[in-house]
Amino acid sequence: MTRLALVMIARDEADAIARALESARPHVDRVIVLDTGSIDETREIARAAGAEVSDFTWCDDFAAARNAALALSDAAWNLVLDADEWIEGSAEALGAGTLPEGGGGFLGEVCVASLMDQDAGTGQAWLPRVLPRGVRYAGRIHEQPVGDLPRKRLPLTLGHDGYTTANLARKGARNETLLMRELEDAPEDAYLWFQLAKEHQARGRAPQAALCFREALRLAPANAAYRHALVVRAMIALKAAGELHDAVVLADGEVANWPDSPDFYFTVGDLYLEAAAQDPERAGDFLPIAEAAWKRCLEIGERPDLDGAVAGRGGHMAAHNLSVVYETLGLAELAAQYRTLAETLRR
Repeated sequence: MTRLALVMIARDEADAIARALESARPHVDRVIVLDTGSIDETREIARAAGAEVSDFTWCDDFAAARNAALALSDAAWNLVLDADEWIEGSAEALGAGTLPEGGGGFLGEVCVASLMDQDAGTGQAWLPRVLPRGVRYAGRIHEQPVGDLPRKRLPLTLGHDGYTTANLARKGARNETLLMRELEDAPEDAYLWFQLAKEHQARGRAPQAALCFREALRLAPANAAYRHALVVRAMIALKAAGELHDAVVLADGEVANWPDSPDFYFTVGDLYLEAAAQDPERAGDFLPIAEAAWKRCLEIGERPDLDGAVAGRGGHMAAHNLSVVYETLGLAELAAQYRTLAETLRR
């Protein structure tokens, strides 16, 4: 029996799939690619990289495709990758010491670090991608493994560039359409509203994103695994939609829940900087709050373990913002100090 197989579904991924397969090939015993209707050279590139390639008729259901791909594997463990992902750094977590020959009783979560355009940083999410034999998915879009197995975080990082502007444009409205269809069947599903909100946010649709985030916040339980990302993203979306007051109210209501989140305090700083810009007469009240928030980010440091964390908010991004504020206030020495700190932390 195979110990570990790479299992992937792909369609028209000729530009990316070799990177994904080559990053994983040294660490797995089999490579399985299920093509869902490519009209480019995806199949040929996958075969050249050592993959066993099969075909699947696309039916607007990601879980169905994932399950069909998993059914092709005889492995005790399956590593699930998308074509726009790749293994970064060490893959020791995929070794027999972590994933024994006979399988195991947990879902392995890995850190997916999503590249963003410009200087927005790298968003990080912990997702179950190392699955024992027999686990299957449910969900037409943003599908999730089904079952009661505990989740275990593994020291494995996947790079991902599917949220860049170019790749979002290539995917078109596919995800949005499938999410809307899912919500027709499950209108009270907070996670689906969260995912639809992120889709709008990634495409720069601030009013639609804010609306969907509000619905996700209304429906999501306080202990939802994605609550941290939901709150921080909702604050950003409300500000972008011109609803700064509501963003501040949300922040005030959540501050006790995230005392050690640089992402939360970084966003609070942004909110109060915007408040100062909108009401210059009260800038003396608002800027110290922004300053304190960004200093708190530096006190906390980076927290990649938090779902939805963005690298840099607990480091160079907060220091940069402080340097800009001090420069604006004419505090040249402090501005230089934090500018140097930002450069040091960025390295």
